Amino acid sequence: MTITLTKPDDWHVHLRDGAMLNRVAEYTARQFARALVMPNLSPPVETVEQALSYRNRILDAVPSELNFDPKMTLYLTEKTSPIQIKEAADCEHVLGFKLYPAGATTHSEFGVTRVAAMMNTFECMAKHNVCMQVHGEVTDPHVDVFDREAVFIDQVLETVHRELPEFRMVLEHITTRHGIDFVKQSSTNVAGTITPQHLMYNRNEMFKDGIRPHHYCLPVLKREEHRMALLEAATSGDPSFFLGTDSAPHTRHSKESACGCAGIFSAVAAIEYYAEIFDSIEKIDRLEGFASHFGADFYRLPRNTGQITLARKTRIIPESIQGSHADDHEEEVVPLKAGEDVSWSIEKEA
Repeated sequence: MTITLTKPDDWHVHLRDGAMLNRVAEYTARQFARALVMPNLSPPVETVEQALSYRNRILDAVPSELNFDPKMTLYLTEKTSPIQIKEAADCEHVLGFKLYPAGATTHSEFGVTRVAAMMNTFECMAKHNVCMQVHGEVTDPHVDVFDREAVFIDQVLETVHRELPEFRMVLEHITTRHGIDFVKQSSTNVAGTITPQHLMYNRNEMFKDGIRPHHYCLPVLKREEHRMALLEAATSGDPSFFLGTDSAPHTRHSKESACGCAGIFSAVAAIEYYAEIFDSIEKIDRLEGFASHFGADFYRLPRNTGQITLARKTRIIPESIQGSHADDHEEEVVPLKAGEDVSWSIEKEA
């Protein structure tokens, strides 16, 4: 069995920089026509000038024949100015600002400490029709890690949407039924992305036969009831939900350490993971909308004209992606489902 899709887009990906960028960018570019690249480098990407420079480094890391179009988002800070917002609105390669609550995830220490104090900034973004991509978790240490998405929605997003219903927001990497319900109950100016790992696994996977650091991401995996809610939303045909892998490479050494990094590297076979997931509940016919149409429509971009064909053909995911020195195991990147089968494979691109 084969299926042919409009070439998909990844609306949430981390490509890093330097040697890691050169190692991983091609995986995303071979599957996706466009990708929205996150700005949490160190130092972060805060201006259009910095974003365009980073975009050029991405293009240099990808074979030109792939015609990959990286789209950029800027790092929102408490010092983001109206001038920066206007410049972002006027740049075709920049699709918004990323809100990281300070301390929420990798390189988020530069993020926002008081979201409630940002309403003037949000009003300016809404005025210029600039979208905000949201890492939706509170960072209060007194809030249980499994509740941080729901509390953020209740304390922050619902208020922002109520006061600025015209403000376009994407709740990225939704992990809970609460997040799904928030998007469904909001206007069409609110959407959500869903990752392959949160569709595949519940939180038991992090503790299967011991600690599994390569299944640790933020937001963390949740209960089975939440996974099922995500699966229902992703395969429902609701255009408010679309593909965003949150693929986030870290070296084996930084994952398998006393204080391991959060992030799952899924770019090695992302569209194949999603095909397997959709096919597992006989909803493969809904994959094209989720992967190829709804995100482009939300960002008001033309749908891609190229195609990608997938075949129901098993292949084995590599155990690791090697660094510049094949014998340097600390520099390996371990992908999602490393050493395991995936039941769909890319057959050809057009």
